[in-house]
Parts: sequence; C-alpha cells; structure tokens
Amino acid sequence: MTIFANKRAAGTGLVFQLSPVAAGCAIFVSAMAGNAYAQTTTEQAEPVVATVKVSGIRRGIEDAISVKKDSSSIVEAISAEDIGKLPDVSIAESIARLPGLAAQRVGGRAQVISVRGLSPDFSTTLLNGREQVSTGDNRSVEFDQYPSELLSGVTIYKTPDAALVGQGLSGTIDMQTVRPLSFAGRTVAMNARLEKNSLGSISNANSLGNRFSISYIDQFLNRTLGVAIGYAHLDSPVLSQETGLYEPWKIQSLSGVPANTYITEGIKAVGRSGDNKRDGIMGVVQYRPSKEWTSTLDVYASKFQREETANQIEINLGGYNGGYKPDVLFNPVTTANGVLTGGTANNVYPLVRGMYNNREDKIRAAGWNNLVKLGDITVNADLSISKAKRNELNLENNTQFTNAAGDPFLDNVGLAFAGGAFPSIRPTRDYSNPSNLFVRGTIYGSGYGKVPSVEDELKSAKLAANFPLPESMATFFSSVDVGVNYSDRSKKKRQPEGDITLKGNAFTVPGELQYAPVNLGFAGAGVIPSWNVPAVVAYGMVFQPSDTKDYLIAKAWDVNEKITTSFVKANIEHEFGSVSLRGNVGVQVQRTDQSSTANYFDGTAPAGSQVKPVTDGKTYTDVLPSMNLAFGFEGDQTLRFAAAKQVARPRVDQLRSALDFGVDKTNFKPGGSGGNAQLDPWRANAFDVSYEKYFGKKAYLAAALFHKKLTSYIYTQTNDAYDFSKFVPGTIAKTPIGNYTAPYNGQGGTLKGLELSGSMPLNLVTPVLDGFGVTASATFSKSGISIKDPGGSIGEDIPLPGLSKRVTNLTVYYEKNGFETRVSQRRRSDFVGEIGNFNGNRSLRYVVGENVVDFQVGYNFETGTLKGLGLLLQVNNITNAAYETYAARRDQPLEYQKYGRTVLLGANYKF
Repeated sequence: MTIFANKRAAGTGLVFQLSPVAAGCAIFVSAMAGNAYAQTTTEQAEPVVATVKVSGIRRGIEDAISVKKDSSSIVEAISAEDIGKLPDVSIAESIARLPGLAAQRVGGRAQVISVRGLSPDFSTTLLNGREQVSTGDNRSVEFDQYPSELLSGVTIYKTPDAALVGQGLSGTIDMQTVRPLSFAGRTVAMNARLEKNSLGSISNANSLGNRFSISYIDQFLNRTLGVAIGYAHLDSPVLSQETGLYEPWKIQSLSGVPANTYITEGIKAVGRSGDNKRDGIMGVVQYRPSKEWTSTLDVYASKFQREETANQIEINLGGYNGGYKPDVLFNPVTTANGVLTGGTANNVYPLVRGMYNNREDKIRAAGWNNLVKLGDITVNADLSISKAKRNELNLENNTQFTNAAGDPFLDNVGLAFAGGAFPSIRPTRDYSNPSNLFVRGTIYGSGYGKVPSVEDELKSAKLAANFPLPESMATFFSSVDVGVNYSDRSKKKRQPEGDITLKGNAFTVPGELQYAPVNLGFAGAGVIPSWNVPAVVAYGMVFQPSDTKDYLIAKAWDVNEKITTSFVKANIEHEFGSVSLRGNVGVQVQRTDQSSTANYFDGTAPAGSQVKPVTDGKTYTDVLPSMNLAFGFEGDQTLRFAAAKQVARPRVDQLRSALDFGVDKTNFKPGGSGGNAQLDPWRANAFDVSYEKYFGKKAYLAAALFHKKLTSYIYTQTNDAYDFSKFVPGTIAKTPIGNYTAPYNGQGGTLKGLELSGSMPLNLVTPVLDGFGVTASATFSKSGISIKDPGGSIGEDIPLPGLSKRVTNLTVYYEKNGFETRVSQRRRSDFVGEIGNFNGNRSLRYVVGENVVDFQVGYNFETGTLKGLGLLLQVNNITNAAYETYAARRDQPLEYQKYGRTVLLGANYKF
C-alpha cells in the first residue's frame, strides 16, 4: 500500500495522500500473496465452527463481508460493531467510507451521499426497508439527522431487486435498527464522549461539546418477546473560519480594472459560531409466539437543532455604494490570465454584519411488520408512517462605520484572492469598536429575515408473499415473490420573509446585547464586534415576515404523490456441476399520480384578486424489469451480473406548480419561471458486472464495472413556446405563447465506472502482521452527460452534479489483546456541488476535491472487574481539511472554509 505525506504548497500542514492505482494494485497483490491460504481452505464447503470469539473492528468487518457475500444483489454493508467502534457523529461518515460512495460536507459535517457519481437526488433512503421523508426541500435524506449509535447496520443496494420497494436509480441506502430476538440475552451498552474543536471559542460559542448514548435490549416470556430501546444525545459546537466572494465572476467595467477582466463584486470574512444539538430515540418490540408468526413494531424519533451566528465584515466591490460618492476605484490592481487577483479597492463602505440562523428539525417514523407462515407460503404485511418538520428563522443586522448623524465613512481595503488559502481582506480602519458601528440603512438595508418551514409526510402499506415452487418445477427457480405497495406522500413548503426595518433612528448595539469580539485575523481583517442578533431585532427593529407579496408567492407550494408498486420476482437456485447459480429475475410496475397546488401573482388583476391558485400534475406508469445473477465458483469466487431499468422521481421542488408570472408591457407577451408538475422521472438502463474473491468471511477482494445509460435527464431550460392560456385571460397579453423557464425532461447520456475494493487482515499474508488489517477502495467514473447551468455562474456546460472522477477510501487498523487503533481516509476529486444560497435556491458550484483523515485509538478491558469497559481517543479531520468552492475556473474562488479538527475522549461500557 502506497501512502505518503507531503506539504501543501500553501503551507497549511500535512496532507495524507493515497494513490488510487497503488491502492487497487496493492489489494490484488495482497490477494495473490494470500493465495496459498485460499488453496488450503478449498474445503470451505464444510465450514469450521469458530472457536475464537471475534469482536471489535474485525467483528464489524466480518459481519459486513457476510452481508455482501450472501446477497443476491451487488451491495455494500456496515455492521453494528463497525458503527459502534467508529463512533461517527452521524451515519453519513460511516456510509461515506464504502466503495463507490462519497459525502458532501455541509457546515463541516458529512450530510448528503452520492452513490456512484450521481447526486443524492438519484438515490433513495430507507429505514427498515421503508422510504423515509426528509427535512430538506427535496427527497435526499440529510444523514446527520440519524445517530450512528442507534442503527445496527446499513446496506447499500447498488443493483435493484424487483421486490425492493422505493429503490433509487443510483442506489438504495437501507438503514436498520436492531431486532432484539436476534440477541442471545440482555445487553446494555453505554457510550460517552467529550469533544473539543481546535478552532477554540468564537463569539458566544465555546469549543467544547459532548455525546452520550445508551441502549437496552432484553427478551421476555421465554424469548417470545423482545424489547430494544435506545437514546442518543449530541451537543457539538459549530465553529468555522470562512471567506467568501460574490458569484458570479463576470466582466464588468470598473475604474482601475483592465478591460475584459473577470472580477468578483464582493468579498467577506466570516467567523461562525453556534451549537448543534440532537436527541434521537429508537424503540423496537418484537413478538414471536411461534415459528409461524413474527410481529415487529419499530419507532424512531429525532430532534435536531442548529443555532448559529455568523459575524462578518463584507465589502461590495461591484461599484455600487448606495449612491454615495466617490465611486469604487481599484489602485493598484493585480490580474492574472484575465482574472482580478488582488490590489486595493478605494472608496468602499464595508459592512459589519450579524447573520443568525436557528433551524429545528423533527423526524418521526413508525412501522409495524407481520411475517406469517401459512404452510410453505410466507406472507409479509407492513404498515408505516414517517413525518418530518422543519422550522427555521434567519435574521440579519447590518452596521456601518459612521457617527450618529453622518454618512458612512470611506475605507480603502487591500485584497488578495489566492487559490488554496483564505483570501486576504485588509481594511485601513479599525472596526473593533462597537460604538463606531451603527445599525442603519445600508446598500443592503438595515436587515432582512426569513421564516422557512417544511412539512413532509409519507404513509405506506405493503402486502407480499413468497410461494415455494414444487419440486417438479424447481429445477431452476426455487420460489416466487409477489406483492403490492401503496404509498401516499405529501410535502409542503412555506417561506415568509421580509425587510427588518428600524423602529426609529440608527443606533449602536447596547453593551448588554454584545458578545465577545470575533477575530478575523485568519483573513487579515482584524477584530470585529459580535452581538445577539434576535435581541437587537427586538430592541430597535421591526420584522413582519409575509408570504403574500408578489415576489414571494411562488416560494410556497404543496406537492403530493400517490404511488402504487406491484411486483413479481422469481428466485433462482441452481447447480451447473461445480458452479452454483443464485439470484432473481423480476419486474416492478410503478403507477405514479403526482400533483401540486400553489399560487401565482397576477399584477394585471384588480387589487385584492392578484393572488390566484394554480394546480397541475400528471399520471404515468413505469415497467421496471431487473435481473441479478451470482455464479459461485470453486475457491470461494463469485461472478455477478445485473441488468435493470431504473427510475428516480424528480426533486420535489421541481414538481411544484408555483411560478412567477408576468406580461411584458412592450411586446405584450407572457413569461414566467417556476416548477413543472408534469415532469417524468429520470430513467436509465443499468448494467453491472462484479468479480468477488472471498476468504471465508475474513477477507474479500472485488472488481466491479457499472454502466448506466440515462435515457432521460431533467434540465432547467427556457421553453420559448409555452402556452399560458390559463393565465392570460383578463391580462394585457395579446398572445398566450411566451417564455417559461422551468425544469424539463431532456436527453440523457452515459455514466460508467470501475470499482476496486477489498478488506483483509494481514495475518493472511504473514503471521508477522497478526492484528494488522486494511480495507480500501478506489472508484473511477466517467460521464458523457453535459448539463446546462441555468444561472451560468460556473460556466455554460458543466459536468454531472455530484460526480467525482476519483473516489478513494482507505482504513488501516491494528487490533489485538484489547488494544485497537485505526486511521481512515476518504478522498474525492473535484465535483459540482449543489449548495443552498441566500435566496433558498440551489446554486451550482465547483467543489475542490477533499481529503478527510480520521484517527482512533482505544483499549477494551477483556477480563477482570473492568471487563466490558472501553476507553477511546479519536481525532476527526486531523489535517483540518478546507472546504473550497470556485466558479468556472480554479482561479475564480467562491468559498474557503475551515472547521477545525475535533478531538473526542470517551468510554464505552457494555454488559
């Protein structure tokens, strides 16, 4: 394995690198080195009963290998021991270490997951086999809502199965909670952590946090009744140092700037502070009075609150100073390759701003499953409901350096936009004294606020049965599964917002409302005051959010989906001499009825009747055949083939019927922009082949090829011949035909890739390395899909969002005699990310490839009075890896953020 360290050019510290090709080669070299072991264990057809108890890291790995090996589909898996022994903040970090999967960080934490280079919109997330709602605006689950401590495992299906309801196009992520009757006896597990962030205290937030969890599992009534209860608490600081530049970079004529030079119209330095709090509860009751009936009720609930304040200095560089003179002058100025790279911006009016966000998410899910055997027939009946609710408050205050009565004071600010480091902002004036900063009307007003909310509810019912085939028919197929599932999902969003105005005159923030000053020295901007933003709004300002103004009407919408899924699947079990064949072939039929209700604003209508309703939708059917074949060869080798037709339903906000509508007063043509409730889904034909070599359940090596032909894609584009007939009556429009910008179905393209993965304890290579082990993967992807960026902020034609051409994961561990340690690295190349901007819309940005390294060391007492106790030291994000974004080119930066490294010290106790 080739691992090496180097110094980044900017001198930001050690950066661990893994050569993907070296990783893949090393895995297979290790395989060959261990081939002697494979040859001597050909008698694995008669497995030896283990006499050594395997626990900890190896136990988790072996359990995951068993899931992968036994599945009829191509899957990846995480076991409970793996999650418990690597106590990630959420399940997202654990999932992101699997082959072909990559996480996108939001606020320093892995939040959404891309499967095989497709954005999170293309995958579906299940909990105990049931599709889950989301607190976001769309379908993709925000995984930081799910504590890793409350889950027993995760299975990622990379190929579909006709009986798998709610499957995604790129993959299906199924999270599972424990089944108490699977445990040998009563089990109690406790986990406690203290946390410290390396950035230290910022403003009113300190750098300390904590985590705690407890799980209780027991059996009653002669092991016919099982109960599992779990609780997990998280209190983690939100700390970051950030610089950001306005988007898009564009050519604009400004004094002192050479012609045809790309410039940014603004820059800011931000110290962000706050707190993440999450409480999760899991409960399972399992009743099995006989071998013929098992009834399981499981519930999950979580509450997640993120409260934070961003204190920042911000300078508009685009020549707009709210009418104040003189205008912005760049002197001196530096450029490179036609892009502004620095200099001094003269005659600017910096703002010192406080931005407050308080977001509260609640998730509730419950399911009741009954498995009944009627002779040889097995019937599965399932009912479930899940709900999600998000309430959010966004507030801002704007201050300027001035006196009580005068205009704001001018400043000259030195700038440098260096790639791969914090851009530099060097004001001339001292902004540390709050008595010089007045809350007042600025070029951005005195303040603005929003109160977004989202509600999502999904109810489903499933009835399925497995029918074994008689021996006369079972020469190739062993059984048949048939079933039907009905789901009803409704999601709505509201977003009242508006200006925050002054009650009276401009004022300075009272001392009792001030927090500790924030040091923006990382960007050269010095110290600025910070304050309690909501308290300042209550003290001297007025905030009356509304969702009835003309420009806000389209931000409110309701979307409903009713989906009936029926399926039939034939299960294959056959022997061709020494070659075994297992798998399935089947078809799934989805009948989708989608609709949306919303309002639009008609400015030509009389006052009082300008807000009008709009409803739209459609019904369609998809027939989705699928096949999974797994050929077993001597030497514990498996060759898999899979083929399927797949779909992914459009993003929920794309299905909104809400729109902005108007009529051009010069040509009297209608126009608008908004959603499209008549969208068809993304559709694809997928083919997979995988070769897997197993060493019992101790180790495996795999190489997989995948190819997806997307027969359709959804693009935001402008239809020049849209028929506005139902909107134009009573308006000044002279034609119903106009321009409408919205999501539309268009041509697709191909996505293909290679995955290399493996896991091996190194004592299979040589006894000298007993206790050492490695798991590694490398994924190489290529897309022929070109996307039109509707905003044009990062270029006209862009790569497929979410696709990194290279994704690698590496874990090296040592575990022996109670001592264990590991280093884990997840790495991905540049990709196009979809980021929520200030307007609440999704903005496309290039994200610089990330390299995140975590370390853990611990000791578990295996004997004596302390048996069951484990001590742990963990460091996440060892290198304090930055999060960077840029526009069309690397020399047009947009964001540079650092979240610090996190050190956790704690203990586990299990009995």
